[in-house]
This record gives sequence, structure tokens and C-alpha cells, in this order.
Amino acid sequence: MPEVIQIPGFVSLTIGMAVYFLGARLTRKRKILRDYNIPEPVSGGIFAALVIWAIYAFADAEIDFELGARDTLLVIFFTTIGLNASFSDLIRGGKPLFILLILTAVFIVVQNIVALAGVTLFGLPSASSVLLGSAALIGGHGTAIAWSPNVAALGVEGAQELGIAAATLGLVLAALVGGPIAKFLIERRGLEPRDPDADPVVGLSHEDEGSVKVDYVSFMRALLMINVAIIIGYIAHEQLTALGLKLPLFVPCLIVGILIANLVSLVFPKAPKVSGTPTLALISEFSLSVFLSMSLMSMKLWTLAGLAGPLFGVLAAQTFAAVAFSIFVLFPLMGGNYRAAVLAAGFGGFTLGATPTAIANMTAVTKRYGPSPMAFIILPLVSAFFVDLANAFIIQIFVAL
Repeated sequence: MPEVIQIPGFVSLTIGMAVYFLGARLTRKRKILRDYNIPEPVSGGIFAALVIWAIYAFADAEIDFELGARDTLLVIFFTTIGLNASFSDLIRGGKPLFILLILTAVFIVVQNIVALAGVTLFGLPSASSVLLGSAALIGGHGTAIAWSPNVAALGVEGAQELGIAAATLGLVLAALVGGPIAKFLIERRGLEPRDPDADPVVGLSHEDEGSVKVDYVSFMRALLMINVAIIIGYIAHEQLTALGLKLPLFVPCLIVGILIANLVSLVFPKAPKVSGTPTLALISEFSLSVFLSMSLMSMKLWTLAGLAGPLFGVLAAQTFAAVAFSIFVLFPLMGGNYRAAVLAAGFGGFTLGATPTAIANMTAVTKRYGPSPMAFIILPLVSAFFVDLANAFIIQIFVAL
């Protein structure tokens, strides 16, 4: 048994920050990472995970990070997304939001069909397809763990390990495909943002980095609004849980953020603005970047080794399906414009990994090519509200089959 080295939460957070800067340095030094819009926390996080794997292999030591701070960063991030949303944007985004909802439901079915074909090809039990499809990929680690007992009951040995491994590899793939998808679509078609001077949503463009000033008053004001939104969101979450409605904490915080941002501007029209400011964009990027760095650096890549053949084969097919669907189905149906290209990058991210990965992909793209505020509103609403409900319904059908 390897020695387990426990890393406490504060140290884990600090290492996550360092891993982000490592990724930023790697991106500056490696042209291929810049050209294909690989997010900085992805570069650093995967490198750190490989180092930790080497420690496990050669020093017989397993590093285990305490990740409570990471989960808090996720809540902060989605709250900033809510604070950046306006009612007018939500109304204007109604049609593309509906289209993305339908396309997501369709792809959940496609993903499970690909998984079923893959496990049949590799001679695995058909029930294992659930954990190589939308349960582990669109659903992520939590959904894979939740459904693994059902799959194990159908005679699949090591169901939970299979689901966790698929979700882990999916997260890596999700972080790598979004940037190349957007690069292909944007540069091949010469696409440009509709409003290149729009306010930032997450982070600043590469041209603005170092030139935008953030004063401490605006920083404190943004933090106050974020904290108030999270407190109210937490109370709402407790009430919803008591009523039997299980949602991630970040969902009510995102909703409360939307309400606060719009009500404050309506009731106090002369109050200093927080939405759309560089300050909020920087806080948003910080929380997302460190969250993703911590998520990737804490992956236990050695868990993939024993399942390498079938797992990599099916996940390769899933990646091909996600890329093809993003380019040839989602992109044209979402309008074939710059926003559709940004959404395609995000779609590739959350269909293989998670919403934060999708947002990181879109952030890397918009920092290079220009803003697309609506994309950052539409995609989280779909992935936060709709995906878990649709996924659970469709998974139930495939389990029954």
C-alpha cells in the first residue's frame, strides 16, 4: 500500500494558484498551447497531475488534496456569472437557449448510443455502457458514482472504478478539445464578435491584460455583492433541499446573482456598477482558473491504467462524436456565427467534462478572438438547470434496456 500524504485545504488552494501560474508560463513558452487556445489552468493542472503520478509510481506515495476551498471557488464563479447577466440578455437569449436545450438532450442520447456500441465492440457487459456514456461524461464524477450501484447490480464488477476513470479521462479530453474546435470554426470562416467592445464576462482579453486598472473600492464592492448573493443562495438552497429538490449549491447562487444585479440597477440606477466591470471579470477568472487547476492537479491518473484498452477506445469514439456534433450540428443550428463557434467550444467541454471546463474553454477563446457575453449566459443555464434532469431520465431508459 502506498503512503498517503494528506494536503490540507489552505495548502491545496495555494498549490492550485501556483499550478495556474505554471500553466500560464507553459502557455507563453509553447506556441501550440496558444494556437489551440488551451486554457492556462488546463496546461498547469495536467502537468501537475503527471508529476503526482510519477511520485505515486516511483516514491510509492499517494498525494491526497483536501478540496473544500475548490468547491467554494465554484460557487463564487457561478455567482459572478449571475451578477453579469441582465434580464434583457436573458430575454434575447431565449431562442438560442431553447435550441441548445434540445441539442443537449439529443446529444445525451447520442452519447449513450456510442457507449453501447463501444462496449459491445470490446466485449464488455452492455450495462457498463451507462458509465462510459452520459453518466460519467456529461454527468461527471458525482453522477457516475451515484449510478454505479445500479450498474453493479446488473453484474458489472468494478462499476464505480470504471465510472470514476471515465469521468477523469473525460475531464482531460474536455479541456483539450474546446479550443481547437473554436480555432477551426473561427479562422476557417473568418468569424468576428458581434460587439468587440462588449464588457468582459470572465477575464480580460490578452490586449487588455496589464492595462486595465482595478481599484480596491471596486474590488471590495464586487466581493460584497458576491458574498450577499452566496448567503441568500445558501438559504434558498437549504429551503429547496428541505422541499426535496436537490440542486447543486451554485444553481440558486447563480439565480440570486441574476436577481441582485438587475434589481440593484433598477432600484438604484445611479449606484456604481458591478456587472460587466473588469473587477468582476477578474474575480470570475480567478475563481474559475484556480478551481480548474485544483480539479485537474488532484486527478489520480493511475486509476486509468488498468482500464486502458476499452476505456481509451470508447472515450476516443466519444470525443470524435462530441467534436463532430459540435462542428456539424450545433454550430450551424446555433446560427453559424461567432457566438455559435464559442458555444461549440463550450459544448465540447461540458459534454465530455463539466461546466467549469466548458467556461474555461470559452474564456480562452474569447480572450484571444473577442467577447461573446451571451454565450456565457446561455451555456451555464443549460448545464446547470437542464442537463442533470434530462440526463437522469435518459440514463434510466438505458439502464432499463
